[in-house]
Order: sequence, then C-alpha cells, then structure tokens
Amino acid sequence: MYNSLWYHSLTKPFLAPPDWIFQPVWSVLYFMIFAALVFYICKKSDDKKSGYIFFVIQLILNLAWSPVFFVCKRMFFALAVIFLLDFFVFLTIRKFYSVSKISGILLIPYFVWILFASYLNIGYFLLN
Repeated sequence: MYNSLWYHSLTKPFLAPPDWIFQPVWSVLYFMIFAALVFYICKKSDDKKSGYIFFVIQLILNLAWSPVFFVCKRMFFALAVIFLLDFFVFLTIRKFYSVSKISGILLIPYFVWILFASYLNIGYFLLN
C-alpha cells in the first residue's frame, strides 16, 4: 500500500514501535470501534444525530491519514488530518458516552492510540 523504502528511510521518533505491532493493535481497535457503534445504535435516544456525524467524520479522517502520510508523503498535511481526527474522536467519545457509557468507554483505547500516533507524526515531521 505504501512505499516502504521511503518510510524505512525516515528518522524514527523516540518510542516508535516496531512495524509488526500496528496490524494487531489496529485489528483490536477496529473491533472496539465497531462494537462502540453497535452499542450506540442499539441504545434508545432521541439525540443521536451528532454522534453519527462525529463518527462518520472521524472514520473518514482515519481512512484519509494513511494515504496522505504514506502515499502522498505529506507529513505536514497528515499532521493536520490527525489533529482533526483527535478532535473528532474526542467529540465522538463525549457524544457516545452521553448516550451509552459502554460505547464511550470502548473508544478510549482508540483515542489513546491516535494521540500516540499524533506524537509519532509530529516526530516524523520534525525529524525529517
């Protein structure tokens, strides 16, 4: 999917994990994201529209980050994408939690991981 030669030639920030960790972590996180959405959908509430909007926006941003970083090699624009992602995941957690506590809680590991990814993106940007 991406130019691994380019990526592997970059100076890595401190705490950059090994490549093999990303697939299992993202597999678990995507399962938790999906579970959070299912719990949110199943919970009765008259005020869920903004939660759906926040969820869709963060999902689009999540899917956009990899091509911006790895394919386009635009670390600064990837930073902008990930900062927006951080913001919309935070909004999604708040809204989901207000409707279904379990939905909000299930998204917390995702939020922590993308905050860590933000740190890595900043590191790659500054070091390269």
